[in-house]
Amino acid sequence: MAIPTSDTLQRRGLMFILSSPSGAGKTTIARRLLAEDGAIRMSVSVTTRPPRGDEADGSDYHFVSQAQFDAMVEGGHFMEWATVFGYSYGTPKAEIRAGLKEGDDFLFDIDWQGTQQLYQRAETDVVRVFLLPPSLDELRRRLTSRGTDSAAVIADRMARAQAEISHWDGYDYVVVNDDIDECFAKVTQILAAERMNRARQTGLIAFVRELTRG
Repeated sequence: MAIPTSDTLQRRGLMFILSSPSGAGKTTIARRLLAEDGAIRMSVSVTTRPPRGDEADGSDYHFVSQAQFDAMVEGGHFMEWATVFGYSYGTPKAEIRAGLKEGDDFLFDIDWQGTQQLYQRAETDVVRVFLLPPSLDELRRRLTSRGTDSAAVIADRMARAQAEISHWDGYDYVVVNDDIDECFAKVTQILAAERMNRARQTGLIAFVRELTRG
């Protein structure tokens, strides 16, 4: 029987978490990662909020009623869940666990609370990356340049940003997003290295056994 090459070894998937305060570039990096890396896919959350624009059920979110969501919580169907601005969001457990076993990688765009919950439930499968703005002045400039929020909303976002930044030490990696291309390069390097983590290379034992059999 042919020995598999190191490029085709079976491995366990991972949960790749990107967190950042609003305006620090998390959404931009996440979209670019999904567009350029065909081996990772977005974790599709369950939510009670109504669809926006052209959002599709099953691809953007799994849209459910509050009663359905509460029943899923009671049934232990979520890896993590939270209520944000009056709507509930949760990560479906069965889909993620099955995918990880098959070697699928999942991207999560969640805050520090969701990150903490995931890490507590699946520590070895989780990779936590936090993006920081180069300065508060630059963060304020980015939020203001959007032209979509009032001064009061921006002030609120800035206050929440500082609260979120205080949890930076709960992450495995911290990247300062001073330049979007450099930041993206660093994030992809982290992902590549974590995919090669020895503990995730489930096919290594058999592969090395063949190499040393003589």
